[in-house]
Amino acid sequence: MKYAITIIVLILGCNVNKLPKKKLSQTSLNLDYEYVDNGVHIIMKNPLRCPVRIWVKSEDPTFNSYLQQYNPISLESMADTVINYETNEIRPPIYFSAKLGDPSREVTATKVDLPFPKNRTYKLIQGYNSTPTHNLNTSRYALDFDLGIGDTICAATGGYVVGVIEDYQYGGKGKKWKPYGNFITIYEPSSGLFTQYAHLQYKGSFVEVGDSIHRGQAIGLAGMTGQTNTEHLHFNCLKPDSSKDGFVSLPMDSIGNYKISEIKRYDIVKN
Repeated sequence: MKYAITIIVLILGCNVNKLPKKKLSQTSLNLDYEYVDNGVHIIMKNPLRCPVRIWVKSEDPTFNSYLQQYNPISLESMADTVINYETNEIRPPIYFSAKLGDPSREVTATKVDLPFPKNRTYKLIQGYNSTPTHNLNTSRYALDFDLGIGDTICAATGGYVVGVIEDYQYGGKGKKWKPYGNFITIYEPSSGLFTQYAHLQYKGSFVEVGDSIHRGQAIGLAGMTGQTNTEHLHFNCLKPDSSKDGFVSLPMDSIGNYKISEIKRYDIVKN
């Protein structure tokens, strides 16, 4: 009996998913700097079809104080800019960080489509402002639908793809898995709304950053990556803000043919 138990434990242990060693980025900007004889040129280019905010920092206190007058640097879609700083004394490394969107822009969207194909029905397994995970500013107005692994996800708005992660393979229970999920981010210029589709399966995106998207278009496959132990689609409407996360979850009045106020957890919804 001891031998049998040992074998079972070893087999189960082999199936435990380990956290990925590397965190992936949903997109990349063209951010660089060049030291010349009389100073430095800081070059920033935004290749995305949405506004971005960029922070530039230096280890040198004087140089860093100079940079603070610019931070954050707002770049419109497909825009670029250069900061020139004259100095003959310092050549420290320069660091960049960035977030999507412009918090000063009003988001006008109040209605989105259901994020799955026409004539399909799914259960709403978690709604607005609910436990266990829709009670933070970044997820308070998210909706979870019980799409199975490999089920088709469709765009709830038109717009452009501004972020994709699809190379994570596993998911798990607990907050430690939160940064390791696959997802797609779409920006709708006409309304200022960002939408995210999370927990996609490995290599589950049909789209790439820069693609133009129309409502109802198939964009990916549902999965179970990131912070989850249940296969489903996590759908979230987002507005840029000045918080550390860079986004706040935004409520809609309706989704598909349903008033949000009239649907609740475990309801079946049809597109």
